[in-house]
Amino acid sequence: MEKLSGFVLRHKLLVSLLTLAAFVAGLAATAALIPNVSERNAYPGLPAYEANQKIMQTYGTGGYERPFVPVVTLPAGTRADSPQVADQLGEAFDAVAEQTGARVVSYAGNGDERFLGKDGRTAFGLVFGGRVEQGGLPGSALGEGANLDEAINESMRGELPSGATLRVTGLDPLATGADTGGLNVPVKLLITIVAAILVLGWVFRSSLAFVPLLTALVAIPLSFLGLLLASAVITVHETTLMMLPLFGVGIAIDYALILVTRWREEHARGQRGDEAVHRAMATAGSAIVFSSGAVAVGLTTMIVLPIPLLRSLGVGGMMVTASSALVSLTLLPLILSRSERRLNRRRAKVTAKEGSAGRLWTAWARGVVRFRWPAALGSAGVLVALSVTALGINLNVPTTDNLARSGSGHDGLVELQDAGVPSGTLTSFDVYAPAGTDLDSVTGELEALSGVYAVAAPEGSAWRQDASALLTVLPEDEGGTEAGKATIQRVIDTVPDGVLVGGNVTQQIDYVDVTYSAFPWMLAVLALVTFIMLARAFRSLLLPLKAIVLNVLSLGAVLGAMVIFWQWGWGTGALLGIQPDGAIGTFVPVTIFAFLYGLSMDYEVFILARMREEYDRTGSTREAVVQGIGRTGRLVTCAALILFFSFASMASGGELDVAIFASGIALGIILDATLIRAILVPATVAMMGKWNWWLPGWAARILRVPPSPLREEPPEPAISHRVAAANER
Repeated sequence: MEKLSGFVLRHKLLVSLLTLAAFVAGLAATAALIPNVSERNAYPGLPAYEANQKIMQTYGTGGYERPFVPVVTLPAGTRADSPQVADQLGEAFDAVAEQTGARVVSYAGNGDERFLGKDGRTAFGLVFGGRVEQGGLPGSALGEGANLDEAINESMRGELPSGATLRVTGLDPLATGADTGGLNVPVKLLITIVAAILVLGWVFRSSLAFVPLLTALVAIPLSFLGLLLASAVITVHETTLMMLPLFGVGIAIDYALILVTRWREEHARGQRGDEAVHRAMATAGSAIVFSSGAVAVGLTTMIVLPIPLLRSLGVGGMMVTASSALVSLTLLPLILSRSERRLNRRRAKVTAKEGSAGRLWTAWARGVVRFRWPAALGSAGVLVALSVTALGINLNVPTTDNLARSGSGHDGLVELQDAGVPSGTLTSFDVYAPAGTDLDSVTGELEALSGVYAVAAPEGSAWRQDASALLTVLPEDEGGTEAGKATIQRVIDTVPDGVLVGGNVTQQIDYVDVTYSAFPWMLAVLALVTFIMLARAFRSLLLPLKAIVLNVLSLGAVLGAMVIFWQWGWGTGALLGIQPDGAIGTFVPVTIFAFLYGLSMDYEVFILARMREEYDRTGSTREAVVQGIGRTGRLVTCAALILFFSFASMASGGELDVAIFASGIALGIILDATLIRAILVPATVAMMGKWNWWLPGWAARILRVPPSPLREEPPEPAISHRVAAANER
């Protein structure tokens, strides 16, 4: 790193011009990229996705779209199967198809009495709208598809028999607060920047507070330049453009913060001129390189998955991480070198403040070291409890039990169930039968399946195109339940080759299978790569292993917190004003893991690199922990606060699935910076003693680093001596 800083400081004009050129090119790349991003959530290769695409291409309705269910209740003494009433109901449902272009099936359209309630007064239909492409993440968020309930009401009311009531239900009408509205991206970015200025101002109490922001200002456009180049081989999703600036502000400030803080510390130790920059780059610069590598390794999880949206997010995260590290290691040395004169005027104050470890964090570290076992057991107990809670995570489509308990949609569902119609009809799904399929045979086999309430196979152009046909399966159990998923699987196993099973729930099931079946293997590969990286960085076998275990524990704890916050709904309405739907988006665990794995390792590298440095200097694990936390505690806390505000602002409004993802990252950052980095890391390092720093010769030769043999620790001072020393101070 000193070679890099030497090159930068010897060629200041060249580096400045290259930085300016990269910034301008990044702005141009941003302008070129925005019009060409994709809004589609594509999942090529997933059977249900391909089925839904075929249905949409041929019929223009249904497929992934969840059905809307109009429920008509007739006045007492009137039956829906009487000829005159049936004609009126048929005209009402026909009006929906005519005025909205939706595909509609009802009793009047197919004569199936299962579209009537057992009381004869209740009739319902299924309305499939055209697919509305959404730019959000792949998840369980409802209420973001076609907005048909008002159009259905307007179309049907004038055609219904006198005295009839109409209520439109379905998963989307039952969802309350799925689209949270709220703040747009520029406002969220402004909130993040203001929060960063406040935190940095508190840290530096000088104009240096704006230096990390300057790196973010340069790094974000540069990352868009990298994303534009990547767009030649991947599809860039619009969600990536929304998240990249918010994530970039946090990560760029993180890297700048550690380098600027270390530079001030070197000044406080008496280093002058460019030598202070070189010393800071040799230590903090190396930590930035390893940290950015750790973030990149975590985001690899998203890139290798066959999901274009996740791949786009992963590449975007890697681009902004790489650009943040690059700008911190090139532009920052120039700025710091030129800040020498300003700092000299404040040298006395800086020396007093930066020359020693932070008093508060040093005292905290001493306390954790002294009570290492209770601290470790207490914090680990909380994390394990949250991780156990995460075992109950629900990645299914939400069920009606967790949706609206009032309103027209709820009333329609109650009337439907009171009439003996199962709620599974709300998750009805399409089956595409190509030309040459024996429809009568397929329909009969599907109707005979356990868990199937009915199969609709009307005639007409809305259900027959190009010699193909659509069937709609009405299950008894909702698709978000285990029984409902079992019914879908039976349908898939029953249909002959060439017949495609689509539907919203079916696609979600395929997505979960593809994403999470390979997840344990990817986790194992990531752990191996991370272990090698950190073993080289820390010259230790146990520290990397501990870091990986704590990161996995951190992920489990975050998912447990998500279950409490979003699945159980504790505090969600009070904090965000959102009504949760009892499920976690299918994308959430893998996406949160990818982002948090790198960010958590970021903090781990900052802390352990400093502990390793202090241990090499003193030979004492206790001093390494106390000095390491004392000098990095405030840094990690401030970095975590900035990232927390970044993702918390993202969770403040917009689509429900984005709010779920962003709140998960925000919760993870806070949990990681407090329970893990402030308590569990120093406690476990203190517990392992000299074994933390052990790297035998054979391992050192493999890793191509100097060995680190075991050496005896100096005895810890007696408690009374420590108290006396504290009293003297």
